[in-house]
Amino acid sequence: MIDLRLLREDPDRARASQRARGEDVGLVDAVLSADERRRSSSVRFDELRSEQKQLGKLIPKAEGDEKAELLRRAGELSAAVKAAGAEQDEAAEETRRLLLQLGNLVHPEVPVGGEEDFTVRETIGTPRDFAAEGFEPKDHLELGQMLGAIDVERGAKVSGSRFYYLTGVGALLELALVNAAVAQATAAGFTPMLTPALVKPQAMEGTGFLGQAAQDVYHLEKDDFYLVGTSEVALAGYHMDEILEADRLPLRYAAFSPCFRREAGSYGKDTRGIFRVHQFDKVEMFSYVAPEDSEAEHLRLLEWEKEWLQGLELPFQVIDVATGDLGSSAARKYDCEAWIPTQGKYRELTSTSDCTEFQARRLSIRMRDGKQVRPLATLNGTLCAVPRTIVALLENHQREDGSVWVPPVLRPYLGGRELLEPVSK
Repeated sequence: MIDLRLLREDPDRARASQRARGEDVGLVDAVLSADERRRSSSVRFDELRSEQKQLGKLIPKAEGDEKAELLRRAGELSAAVKAAGAEQDEAAEETRRLLLQLGNLVHPEVPVGGEEDFTVRETIGTPRDFAAEGFEPKDHLELGQMLGAIDVERGAKVSGSRFYYLTGVGALLELALVNAAVAQATAAGFTPMLTPALVKPQAMEGTGFLGQAAQDVYHLEKDDFYLVGTSEVALAGYHMDEILEADRLPLRYAAFSPCFRREAGSYGKDTRGIFRVHQFDKVEMFSYVAPEDSEAEHLRLLEWEKEWLQGLELPFQVIDVATGDLGSSAARKYDCEAWIPTQGKYRELTSTSDCTEFQARRLSIRMRDGKQVRPLATLNGTLCAVPRTIVALLENHQREDGSVWVPPVLRPYLGGRELLEPVSK
């Protein structure tokens, strides 16, 4: 959440951030109003309690009518203190409830606008000219079926639309991607993790996924657990309610986990194949750093994502995501979008977000720097979202006969294979 002190000192910055996100600007004033009630009720409570304590010292010394009057006044004060305490608690709860609805303050350099208003930071690699090679590229589903790698029909039979099986070489390709990604992250100093897929409401709310993203979250009402849409949730919750020593930072974790998304609002979008699905596996990077180091760490995460995609020899572009397309926790977000030949456009494959102190405040994660204890910053970055990466690999590295070239970085994890061969033509 946003620092209340900062909100009081510079409310215009918060209003501008809300406006840039396309969110309710009036929410800023609602928070400030509730906070003012909280502070004034707190002062009132303290004054009444002080008077109550002073009165308590006088009563034992008093006699007769004076004592009766003091006892009467003590009764009044007791009721007033109780009411002031209740008002203070109510105002504090209202302040927190409203504060949780505010998105993070966007970085001043983030482009303003909606989903299509991003800016391109760089383009790496050149899309293949299939026409010059003399054949029309097949899409990933056709290739996956030829390779015996993807089965969406039986996925739909067993679980419904947007579910799938990876079979044969498809399953091996996922395992190769995961192992290669974890190996890269480990070499870069990340601690590998396997994380829970079910989390408590505190972890989901603390990372900001019960706000604008709530419609995409699966909730198990009977047990009050949430299925994570990304291991970011479990990784952020790993140190909640803890104070970390500054000399331990940065802490970097890389988690492999299943991810679950309802894909609400995506009806009719990417319905073919495995580009947009309800369940998928992912390798996620997560960093805890001092707030003043978060921008530099954000660029490091981006470089690790670029290194990964370049190792897979995929053409891609890096974009600075516009304000209206940011998640509520992100102050800034970069996406790496791979070229998808049969769609004729770049599509998101990885992303990395700088969440500054936003999540740490909600999850009560702090750092001790000498005698000072303060919130730290959290950042996340997708290294490999498996299905989309398989889509990009199959389509970009296909050959006319339906076989698929294997980048060298994956070969050690595929028994040295240089080519994935169709099982039927």
